[in-house]
Amino acid sequence: MEYQVGRIGRVIVARAFEGEDLYGQVQALAAKENLRSAAVLAVGGLRRAKVVVGPKDPHGPIEPQFRQFDDAREIVGVGTIFPDETGPVLHFHAGIGRGAEAIVGCPRGGASVFCVLELILIEIEGIDARRLLDEQLGLKLLRVGPAAR
Repeated sequence: MEYQVGRIGRVIVARAFEGEDLYGQVQALAAKENLRSAAVLAVGGLRRAKVVVGPKDPHGPIEPQFRQFDDAREIVGVGTIFPDETGPVLHFHAGIGRGAEAIVGCPRGGASVFCVLELILIEIEGIDARRLLDEQLGLKLLRVGPAAR
C-alpha cells in the first residue's frame, strides 16, 4: 500500500445544470481553481451515461462491461481528483437509480446532468499523488508518494 497524510484545504460547492457534462464540468472547475488533489461528493440526477459496471472477465484482460441509460436517473456518488500529464482527472463512482432499477458503477461516456447535480469538492493539501500509466493493465492508476514521481 502507498499512502501519505494530507490535510483539508478549500471546500468548493458547485451546481451543474441540465445537459452539462459531469466530467467536463468537474475537471474544468478543478483546473480553473488549480485543484491537484480532491475528494468529490455528488447528489442529483444524470440524464444519460455509459456506466462501467465491472470487467467482462474478472480474471483478465481488463475489458469493461457497460450499461447505458438515457432516461434521467437519480444519483449519489463519490470520487477523487488527481492529475495525470494532461491536468486534473476525475475518477467517479455512483449509485444510479430509476424506479426499482439500480446501477452501481463508474458513469462516463457522456455522463450528462439531469435537472441539477450538486457537487462538493474537498481539496487535499500536502500530498504527492498522480495518475500514471500502469503498463501491465493499460490503465492510468493512482500512485502516491515517491511512486508518483
